Amino acid sequence: MPGSVRTPEMLETASVLQDPALYLDREPSLLAFQRRVLEEAQDSDNPLLERVKFLSILFSNLDEFFMVRVAALKQRLASGSPDGIADLLERIRADVKSITDDAYETWRQLLPELHQAGIELREYSELTERERGAADAYFRQVVYPVLTPLAFDPGRPFPHISNLSLNLAVAVRDAKGVEHFARLKIPDTLPQLVSVIDPDTPGHSRPPLIWLEQLVAANLHMLFPGLEIIEAYPFRVTRDAEVAIQELESDDLLETVEEAVWQRRFRAVVRLQVSRSIPQHMLDTLVENLELSSQRDVYHVDGPLDLGRLRQLAALDRPDLKDAPFLPYTPTEVKSEEDIFALLRREDLLLHHPFESFQPVVEFLRRAAADPDVMAIKMTLYRVGRNSPVVESLLNAIENGKQVAVMVELKARFDEESNIEWARALEAEGVHVVYGLVGLKVHTKVALVVRREGESIRRYVHMSTGNYNPLTARLYTDLSLFTADEQIGADVTDLFNYVTGYSAKNEYRKLMVAPVDMRKRMEALIHREIEHAKRGGRGHLIFKMNALEDPGIIRSLYQASQAGVRIDLIVRGICSLRPGMEGVSENIEVRSVVGRFLEHSRIFYFHNGGQEEVYLGSADLMGRNLNHRVEMMFPVESKRLITRLRDEILATYLNDNRNARAMRPDGSWVWEKMGEPVVDSQAHFLIPSRST
Repeated sequence: MPGSVRTPEMLETASVLQDPALYLDREPSLLAFQRRVLEEAQDSDNPLLERVKFLSILFSNLDEFFMVRVAALKQRLASGSPDGIADLLERIRADVKSITDDAYETWRQLLPELHQAGIELREYSELTERERGAADAYFRQVVYPVLTPLAFDPGRPFPHISNLSLNLAVAVRDAKGVEHFARLKIPDTLPQLVSVIDPDTPGHSRPPLIWLEQLVAANLHMLFPGLEIIEAYPFRVTRDAEVAIQELESDDLLETVEEAVWQRRFRAVVRLQVSRSIPQHMLDTLVENLELSSQRDVYHVDGPLDLGRLRQLAALDRPDLKDAPFLPYTPTEVKSEEDIFALLRREDLLLHHPFESFQPVVEFLRRAAADPDVMAIKMTLYRVGRNSPVVESLLNAIENGKQVAVMVELKARFDEESNIEWARALEAEGVHVVYGLVGLKVHTKVALVVRREGESIRRYVHMSTGNYNPLTARLYTDLSLFTADEQIGADVTDLFNYVTGYSAKNEYRKLMVAPVDMRKRMEALIHREIEHAKRGGRGHLIFKMNALEDPGIIRSLYQASQAGVRIDLIVRGICSLRPGMEGVSENIEVRSVVGRFLEHSRIFYFHNGGQEEVYLGSADLMGRNLNHRVEMMFPVESKRLITRLRDEILATYLNDNRNARAMRPDGSWVWEKMGEPVVDSQAHFLIPSRST
């Protein structure tokens, strides 16, 4: 392995590179990514309902941003952490306001286009008398039975407002002229956009749509009979979801995670969204009783709250307004080889999802579960999804007498409840289930199949940059590698011994494993490239990842740039590195690709003086991944596959002039749609899929 010796010159350079001004804050960088998502909604080249989909994604992303990142900053501020947090929160507020204002303006611009396409959204007040009658009938039959108004008075405390719930704040007046406040939750179990179908007009194919909260507000008299409805305004609450799990004090991690998930429901409010027209006295009531730390946590909205609900609109069956459907491509070698194990004994197999089918992964596990020569299956599960064929294969393997061990990461944020269910289901069937490691998330994605072949044992391994979830495998770009390499198989066995048992192993044969040796080896590989450049060679690094935030890695990249190494970074979201700074990073270019699919694959290419090396893995270059998660980067050693990754996949991303944005030194991004020929990387990768 390359060494990690630091010369005095390197140490001096490293000291200069400690300057905080050389590193961007992660939260504004993440909001810049949300701006790029918004640009997809604003792009008239995208089909209409795809633009609506991007608006929905933007608002869902912002919800998570507040629940996690803003919540964490507020926790630090409350605990008296370093200066600068208050200023950062104020900058976040300004950025969020700018993004959401632009998003609502985009939504207003889309409304006429939707209307022209036969999708008509109206205000309740704009309905005809007959349409109002039809809408009110739907309210009485379907909505009214679900609603539960909750009063707030001296005898009844202010009701609990659940996270991300949409509500109406209602003011009513009784016969004595006394005003009262009530809260009414808009049920999220019903369609948020109501089709107003006039029963007297059969066959109406395109009924208008109205927002559910407007229908409820128009019928409040049914919920408060005998009272005068003074006013009603929608509001929405976002709570802190960043719950610290006290693992070291836990006797049962599963129960501890369950308790933490329950506690999340009652965490502090970090954002209150209200209608711009809400009167101050009603807003004061909400702010006081929700115990907001500041009026700065209130966000006024000029339009319907929570445009994340537009996912319902994006799901309409209107293929003429969406991207063309595609059928994932199954590589010829997989289709022509009935025995996946025989194929892997000949050569490694690389799959590029979603362009290439995820089904070979499912079939690999199904075949292993049924094969009489397979003795054991071990795998990690991080986000597996519902009705999982992967879990079904594991259960079949138990029925067929295999030894099955599964590491289910209970701490996968927002998937905790699903993973708890799967852990219990697997355990009930006799699977050896490990819940996680104290202080670490197990984020690596790997499956190991141990098979008896004659008098020997052979190990088959599947490793991926993404989850074992067939649904997200159609939405995210990821890379899978199958191999029967003996040393990788031995490394993966050691890795499972680490996560299921006790192991103090501090190095692996071919894998980089966090938090064991990934940081050290990654920095050593970067510094090896520096040595090649210093000797007059052609130093070149190409890294593709979701996020780049770790200061130590960034310093190494700055040092590489200073040494003349050419560095191309493809970073989907957070990027704390500043490219293009004279004397520091003028040899670094950063680009981000945002398109139809969520970029999720991680690729790390090292030119290495012509002896190229490529690693794939589950880890981003962030402190949390390198220090606080079990992660794995695995080498691609086939020359054929290295060439494919370099010339077909990475080169296409680097040449993208349709969906790529370039990063400036100040952290802003430039979207330069260039001339001919147009290179749309994701569309390019879809071409083989369309030919099947």
